[in-house]
Amino acid sequence: MKTEILTADASDIDRAAARLNRGELVAFPTETVYGLGGDARDDMAVARIFEAKARPQFNPLIVHVDSVQTAQRYVQWCDTADRLASAFWPGPLTLVLPLRPDAGLSALVTADLPTLAIRVPAHPVARALLTAFDGPVAAPSANPSGKISPTTAAHVIAGLSGRIAAVVDGGACNVGLESTIVGLSETPTLLRPGGLPLEALEAALGAPLALRGSDDPLSAPGQMTSHYAPGAPVRLNATDLRPGEKLLGFGKVEAAMNLSPSGDLTEAAANLFHHLHAMDTLNAKGIAVSPIPDHGLGRAINDRLRRAAAPRP
Repeated sequence: MKTEILTADASDIDRAAARLNRGELVAFPTETVYGLGGDARDDMAVARIFEAKARPQFNPLIVHVDSVQTAQRYVQWCDTADRLASAFWPGPLTLVLPLRPDAGLSALVTADLPTLAIRVPAHPVARALLTAFDGPVAAPSANPSGKISPTTAAHVIAGLSGRIAAVVDGGACNVGLESTIVGLSETPTLLRPGGLPLEALEAALGAPLALRGSDDPLSAPGQMTSHYAPGAPVRLNATDLRPGEKLLGFGKVEAAMNLSPSGDLTEAAANLFHHLHAMDTLNAKGIAVSPIPDHGLGRAINDRLRRAAAPRP
């Protein structure tokens, strides 16, 4: 299969939507990372997502829709969902809610769980594609499973060329971290930190979120222990270099690459996956990473780095 590279103009968006309607896979930009889209109602299309990524089928997918009203067709809505959606949709927030019995989605999307992860993305290309397609799009990150998430079309091509029908090139993703995931089927719970800080969510709710336990079963995408892995081993909180290592820095340090020389967590989040891809080209024996403050977006950055550093399966 030859992977077609499409632009973000209206005719190519329509071409991408037509491919989705045929059950084909199309990668597209969101504000977080590039997603690998398939019709969430089509068993074969969803199965192709798992096949293209070599993704374990017990790992559920996020469904992308164009509005709150569309989301309510697929999940059982609640007041807390309404409050968070009003504050943060469109945007980098995924809500996990009970699946409606009449949702009509492929069971592969939810990995047979009784809940669905759903969001309304903010990126104009993603929104145009969802409008043109006029349906729910299952879209995990557009990379081989367990590897570094893509923030440019070139990253997608490097990992999935020949496995998917098309990529819509909408430039670099401005957030650069996957969406924050909040579970609302019971007590509001942070299931995955991401591009929306915990502090902003708690301010909107007026109450703290519960935190997912490290031993809790998988209940949402992005919870696998080893994930986002570059080719070389990753060592965290490094204040020195070992033989053969290259430093991925943060703040005022001498480094092969620096997430943010000024210590800005928003800049570091936007650069994280792009810099990990670039570090992979340096052929280092190991990647050492400077300490990252564990608050705001730093919490999500550290989550991704811990998964990148985890022992490989």
